[in-house]
Amino acid sequence: MSDWDDGRTPPTTDKPTIGRLVEQLSEQATRLVRSEIALAKTELTTKATRAGLAIGLFVAAAVLLLYALGFLLHAAMSGLATALPLWLAGLIVGVALVLVAVVLGLVGRSQLKKGIPPTPESATRNIKEDIATVKEGLHP
Repeated sequence: MSDWDDGRTPPTTDKPTIGRLVEQLSEQATRLVRSEIALAKTELTTKATRAGLAIGLFVAAAVLLLYALGFLLHAAMSGLATALPLWLAGLIVGVALVLVAVVLGLVGRSQLKKGIPPTPESATRNIKEDIATVKEGLHP
């Protein structure tokens, strides 16, 4: 029989046991995976938000272009019907709307480029670094 069968706990040593080390490894790996998943979720949310904003700007640009086309057609019609003032006013308004639509379209395109591809780049990089660190720790 063992000396510790009487219910006493063995004296603690400074070095943790293999069981404790495995338990700590399991806890830390779980915590690491959870934090990497949280980072990936945050990154994907940010990119999806940017893509949504870009789509909204493209829709606004399309609506303004539709109105601009209406004004330009009205300006052409008015230009044929009368001499100068009415169609010139319509033409100026139509060109101004086209310029606003172009600016919105360019801003939307730049926002869309920031949101695509929707991959969690930081999380992917961190996971690769974590794997490399674990591999280095296993091979001293």
